[in-house]
Amino acid sequence: MNETTAQRPAENKMGVMPINRLLITMSLPMIISMLVQALYNIVDSMFVAQLSENALTAVSLAFPVQSLMIAVGSGTGVGINALLSKSLGEKNFDLADKTAENGIFLAVLSYLLFAVIGVLFSKPFFLLQTTDPEIVENGAIYLMLCCVCSFGMFLQFTFERLLQSTGRTFYTMITQGLGAIINIILDPIMIFGLLGFPKLGVAGAALATVIGQIVASILALLFNIKKNEEITLRLKGFRPNAKVIGKIYSVGIPSIIMASIGSVMTFGMNKILISFTSTATAVFGVYFKLQSFVFMPIFGLNNGMVPIISYNYGARKPDRMMKTIKLSILYATCIMIIGVAIFMLIPDKLAFYFLTLRKRCSRSACPRCAPSASALFLQASASACSPCANPWGTVCSASLSPWCVSW
Repeated sequence: MNETTAQRPAENKMGVMPINRLLITMSLPMIISMLVQALYNIVDSMFVAQLSENALTAVSLAFPVQSLMIAVGSGTGVGINALLSKSLGEKNFDLADKTAENGIFLAVLSYLLFAVIGVLFSKPFFLLQTTDPEIVENGAIYLMLCCVCSFGMFLQFTFERLLQSTGRTFYTMITQGLGAIINIILDPIMIFGLLGFPKLGVAGAALATVIGQIVASILALLFNIKKNEEITLRLKGFRPNAKVIGKIYSVGIPSIIMASIGSVMTFGMNKILISFTSTATAVFGVYFKLQSFVFMPIFGLNNGMVPIISYNYGARKPDRMMKTIKLSILYATCIMIIGVAIFMLIPDKLAFYFLTLRKRCSRSACPRCAPSASALFLQASASACSPCANPWGTVCSASLSPWCVSW
C-alpha cells in the first residue's frame, strides 16, 4: 500500500474483463489454495491418528470451536470484501481505505475474544462432551493453543480479503499455499519429535497449524504493502469508525451466522456420537475434514465471485453482476455433483488411509477392515444407521465393532 493516493488505477479488471474469463481467473487461484487448506487439515488428522484414537478424538472434538473461529474470520472478511470492492467500483478510495483499516481492527478484536475463550473455557468445553481424562487433557491443550495463537489466522483472513477485493487472488493463493506447506512440514516434526525437536504430540499439531497461519499472515501483509496499489493504510492515529464497521457487519454478520450453523451441528453430533464410543467421534471428524475437499472449492469460487459482484454493483453494471451469479451457480453445482459421486462410489478408499494408521491390520487389503470402514464412512456421511434402526440417525456401537480386530 503506497504512502499516497495520488496514483490510482483508472479501471480495475473486475469492471472490464469478460465475465467467464474473469470469474475463472479470480476463482481458480482461490480454489487451488482452498484445496491445499483442506489437504493440510486432513494431513493433520492423519498424523494425529498415529498417536492414538483418543488423540484423534480430541482434535475432532475441538473442531466446532475451530469452525466458529473460521466463521467469524471469514464472515467478517466477506463484509470487508463486499464493502471494499463496492467502494472501488464507485471510485470512493477514501471509504476503501477506511474499510481496510477498520477490517484490521476487527481482526484484532476477534483474536482477543477467542484468546480469552481459549484460556478460560477450553477445558470446560471438553468436559461438556466427555469425561475421558486423556481426551480432555489433549483436547484442552490443543484448543487453547489454537485460540491463544489465532491472531495469525484472523490477520491472514483480513489481509487476504484486501488482496481479493482488488482482484489479486493469485497472491492469496501463494500465502495460503505457503501456510499449508509449512504446516504439513512441521506436523511430523513437532508431533513425533523429529530433527531434534521435542515430541509434543497433539500440542505439536496445534503449533504447526498456528505457525503456518502466522507466516501466511506476514506474507499477506507484505503483498498488500508492495502489490496492492488501490489501498492505502494509515494505521498511525487510527480511530475506529462505527459507520464503516456497521456496513462491514451488515454483510458479515449474516455470513458468520450461516457459517456458524455447521459448528453448532458438529458440536451436537459429537455429543451424540461420544455417548456410543470415541471411535464414532473420530470417524465423524475424519469425514468432516474429507468433506472439505468438496466444499472448499465452493468457498474458493465464492471468494472469487463476491468482489466481482460488489465492484460491478458499485460501478452500476447489473448485467455483469447477473452473469457472474449465473456462472457461479453453474460451476458450484457441477463441483457438488462430482463430490457426491466420489463419496458414494469410493468411501472405503477415502477412509482407508485413516484406518491403516491405527493399531489394527497390517495388511493393505484386509477383507474385514475395508468393507466395515466403507459402511461406517457411508453412515457418517449420510447420518443414518440402518443396521440397528437407531432413532438418532447416527453411527451406533453395533456397527463400530467390526471396524477391525483391536484399536
